[in-house]
Amino acid sequence: MTATTPAAPTPAPIRVLLADDQTLVRAAFAMLVESARDMEVVGQAGTGREAVDLARTARADLVVMDIRMPDLDGIEATRLLAADEDLAGVKVLMLTTYDTDEHVVEALRAGASGFLVKDTRPADLLDAIRTVAAGESLLSPGPTARLIARVLRAPEIPAPESGTLGHLSDRERQVLTLVARGLNNTEIADTLGLSPLTAKTHVSRIMGKLAARDRAQLVILAYESGLVTPLTPP
Repeated sequence: MTATTPAAPTPAPIRVLLADDQTLVRAAFAMLVESARDMEVVGQAGTGREAVDLARTARADLVVMDIRMPDLDGIEATRLLAADEDLAGVKVLMLTTYDTDEHVVEALRAGASGFLVKDTRPADLLDAIRTVAAGESLLSPGPTARLIARVLRAPEIPAPESGTLGHLSDRERQVLTLVARGLNNTEIADTLGLSPLTAKTHVSRIMGKLAARDRAQLVILAYESGLVTPLTPP
């Protein structure tokens, strides 16, 4: 008799919490998320405070968080989630009405793993949830680079050597520069003539050295340190 290979276990669905102060928006997002076989809605919140409480009780994997909400806005809610050790694995995907919302930078600093504008295509929202839930950051290269460059522009920016980036090698600084430009690991590998695995290893080491929780924080650090500026060539 020929032995049969056991079927691989079906991955658990991504547990999604929706936080938006508009009931109709939440309902529309809930229908969309529930239509995907690999995810489920485990709660809906109308304020940031409700989102934080529900993240604890509903055991959410990811929170789709509106940036502007009453009582406690999405930024403060994200900051509370990131600071809670019991919620260390909870990811935050921030939603904003405009990709020029300067609060996006605060959200990334607070611990959000990326952001989307609300008028994004339904399929793109589902892909974004999968990307962030898998531990990657979602940063739209064009809007993100322009936004962060404008908000973090300052008359005097310290040189990277004088800050935390002094621990990075020259290659790691090259990789960090490309991360800040919104490139993924494959694109970084192609640009620098590396294998995708090597590029991924560099990114992981940089995150470890800088104590960054994800790529979104690497982008912020790159701009704040002066490694990347609006005038830095791609």
